[in-house]
Amino acid sequence: MNKWLVAVTVMLPTLVVIIDTSVVNVSLGHIRGSLSAGIDESTWAITSYLAANAIVIPMTGWLSRFFGRKRFLLFSIALFTISSFLCGASWSLRALIFFRIVQGLSGGSLQPISQAILLETFPRHQHGTAMAIFGIGIMIGPVIGPLLGGWITDNWSWHWVFFINIPIGIVAILMATAFIVDPHYAEARKVRIDYMGLAFLAVGIGCLQIVLDQGQREDWFASPFILWLSVIAAAGLVFFVVNEHYADHPIVDFHIFKNFTFASGNIIAFATFFTLFGSLIMLPICLQTLMGYTAFLAGWVLGPGGVMAMISMPIAGRLITRVNPKAVLFVGAMITAWSVLMMSWFNLQTDFYTVAWPRVVMGFGMGLLFVPLTTLTMSWVRNEEMGNASSVFNLLRMLGGSFGVAFASTLVSRRAQFHQARLAEGMSVLDRNFQEALPQVAQVLKGQGFAPSQLDGGTLGLLYKKLVTEATMMAFNDTFFVLAVLMAISGMLVLFMKRSHETAGSGRAQPAAAE
Repeated sequence: MNKWLVAVTVMLPTLVVIIDTSVVNVSLGHIRGSLSAGIDESTWAITSYLAANAIVIPMTGWLSRFFGRKRFLLFSIALFTISSFLCGASWSLRALIFFRIVQGLSGGSLQPISQAILLETFPRHQHGTAMAIFGIGIMIGPVIGPLLGGWITDNWSWHWVFFINIPIGIVAILMATAFIVDPHYAEARKVRIDYMGLAFLAVGIGCLQIVLDQGQREDWFASPFILWLSVIAAAGLVFFVVNEHYADHPIVDFHIFKNFTFASGNIIAFATFFTLFGSLIMLPICLQTLMGYTAFLAGWVLGPGGVMAMISMPIAGRLITRVNPKAVLFVGAMITAWSVLMMSWFNLQTDFYTVAWPRVVMGFGMGLLFVPLTTLTMSWVRNEEMGNASSVFNLLRMLGGSFGVAFASTLVSRRAQFHQARLAEGMSVLDRNFQEALPQVAQVLKGQGFAPSQLDGGTLGLLYKKLVTEATMMAFNDTFFVLAVLMAISGMLVLFMKRSHETAGSGRAQPAAAE
């Protein structure tokens, strides 16, 4: 079978699924108005999808063995397509949330399946090329999603955010039927169902995703709801790991983590997407709330980074066949860390091109990082274990993104309060600078038509607004700095990863071995 046709076949639905994780965000206001829902209620349309995604991803390897990989792939695409139609046709918020859960459960499995099929279809010395194809979808999806969602919502309606998936899904089903063939080890076979493992996994991962998505909104552990969900999530995950260790047919085989290269690669993947999603979410918020950018203009700041990632990934795929992939990975990690560090230097007067440049650098760095990272991490995994390994890798990648967003949003909020308190100390009648600023601000307000009786209150109000803005900008600077440091530290793990023979330029396909 032509490997390029297989690549297009598996990446088409995968890209749609990844886009769907972010496309709804910009349509949420329209959805809320159409379905007469509150702000807090409507966010469950996003949370439910992410939680369902997180639950099914680690199960993918086991489900593929149980049903047969091709059969499970076709079922997932078909169910995702049907649930997309039902989401678009939803008559209430409860219906939308329910269908989003179904959409998340069916779509989550497509990412690890696609990765496993690509790695098996391409010879091992071309794994860099395969991961470049996969990485383009992973990196571009979060950038395209908000832009596409905004355009569809503005020009059509929020319903078409979901309806647009239907023709793509039909094409994907036809292509998968024609071009995907299961190897003997991916065919359906009788596997005892680990009901306890399934229950612990669903409860643990589901509750964890809800905590990460709703935690900042509910003020974390100050909320009994978040506190109890955290306890349940921790207990569920602990019991799941213990159960899988002793289960005869585990849903997730954790023995694969005995391989240090695989374990290190997963840690780096977690940290990478922690940084990527933390910065991707925070940057548009910073631009819109502090610098007066429109949503569309903020989207254009993100766009060049996605284009640069598309350029650098094929380059990385070719480089790792000629030089040590560890060197390419390390350079990519450091470039990514440097790009986020540049974001920590922004101020309220920073122009568009200065804001967009770090995203260009990040896109280039992420391209150099993702391809060798995935290739090195998976290079020591046998084909028979690829489904399980891919599920674990994609789960940690997704959780890294969720943790990154939760961490970044919380840190911005906490640091804004800190800087606001520090700056407020200077707003005193005893402070010389404050006394000098008052008449200057009053003069500005007078020129804007404020009555003399309004000047005192208006002056203090304007100064306080300026204080809050400056404090928030400093909080974003702090957050970007911390994300940059974490990325740089995680990049150091590259030095301890083992280079596989298959990633060298010899072109020989050797069987994976254990370290």
